[in-house]
This record gives sequence, C-alpha cells and structure tokens, in this order.
Amino acid sequence: MARIMAFDYGEKRTGIAVSDPLQMIAVSLATVTTDAVLDFVKKYCAAENVEAFVVGVPHNNVQRDNPVAREVEKFIAALQRSFPDKPVHRIDERFTSSIARQTVLQSGIRKKERRRKEHLDVIAANLILQTYLEKKSGR
Repeated sequence: MARIMAFDYGEKRTGIAVSDPLQMIAVSLATVTTDAVLDFVKKYCAAENVEAFVVGVPHNNVQRDNPVAREVEKFIAALQRSFPDKPVHRIDERFTSSIARQTVLQSGIRKKERRRKEHLDVIAANLILQTYLEKKSGR
C-alpha cells in the first residue's frame, strides 16, 4: 500500500504528516514554510509512494466562510493541479491546534522548545491524518 500525506496549512508554516505504508499510523514528518510546501511534496512523492492527500479545513463554530479557509482551498487547488492522479480529502480541523497545544504542554518539552510553533503545526497535521485514518478504517 501507499502512504497518505496530511497537511495543517497555515499562512506562514504548514505542518505535514504521513501514514505508514499500511495506512494505520500517522507519523509527524515536517513543518515547512508555506511557500515551499509544494516543492517539498514533489520531492517527497518522488521518493515515496503517496496515494492521497488529506488537508485540514478550518471552520468556525458558525460555519461562515473565513479567510484562512479560502487560502486552504487555493492550496488544495494547487495540490490537485500538481498531482492530478492523487485524490485530496478534506477534514474539519477544528480544535486540532488547541489539542496540539495541550499535547506539547503535556509532553515534558522544555519551555523554550514549547514556544516553537513548528511543533504545533506538525502535531496538528498528525491529528488531522489520524482522524482521517480512523474514519477510513471505521474505528
């Protein structure tokens, strides 16, 4: 089987996670500056077999369109243009950043390291992918 790659898209940075080849476990991969994400994905896909993409789409509690959601949709369109043979799945990413923040706090990482927002981005991507994998497998 091939891997699935997930993204927590942000204005400055994007967290990236991938599944194992059996698509059972989400693994944090990297945090990349948003302007370099497509190049990173192209290099990764050249080296690894990636079957599909999962992108966290932000919704607010009242489900109104928000500016970040529009940017995420532009990113999804760019992914689809660059990789027309790979499906892109959308997952509601509400609360993943706050769960990631809690995870970092509970991890025992020193305060100086906790301030690095890259940790939050990659953990959020991991949560997005794990949610997708659980839904896909019916867990």
